Amino acid sequence: MSITIRPASGGDVAAIDALLRTAFPAPDEAMLVQRLCIDGDMVLTLVADDEDDGMLAGMVAFSRMAVEIAGKPIAAVALAPVAVAASHRRQGVGEALVRAGLQHLADAGVHLCFVLGDPDYYGRFGFAADWAKGFASPYAGEYLMALPLQQGAMPCGVRGEATHAGAIALLGKAA
Repeated sequence: MSITIRPASGGDVAAIDALLRTAFPAPDEAMLVQRLCIDGDMVLTLVADDEDDGMLAGMVAFSRMAVEIAGKPIAAVALAPVAVAASHRRQGVGEALVRAGLQHLADAGVHLCFVLGDPDYYGRFGFAADWAKGFASPYAGEYLMALPLQQGAMPCGVRGEATHAGAIALLGKAA
């Protein structure tokens, strides 16, 4: 298996939508990606192409967040969703997508990435609930984790709001 990770393009929209609709038990994540794009809140979408069979092996998305530390806005994003085709699971595709996305965002100057998910899975990338602790968020708790992207440096000061894109709040609700 030979996988290439690249930024998504307009030609990937249908394949991403199909992947999300088959990778999850409901169309919620597919609708989330659509809403993030329509609302202009999508920051980065990467796809993994399987060069051997031409299939879309996976995707990861990062969306805009409004985050404040010491009363000042900082560049922050949320990771969601990440999806891998059933035929490509447990082969490192999801991990490669997340790592590539985090590196791209770090290189672009993003300070902080949040994720709402399984601590065991996302902990392998350095995400931790302690980094997210103290931010005002309706998702606060052990499953809201953050990762500083600038060589592990967290901006100093009182943590304020950490507000996800509006589409996140609609996740799981009827369209």
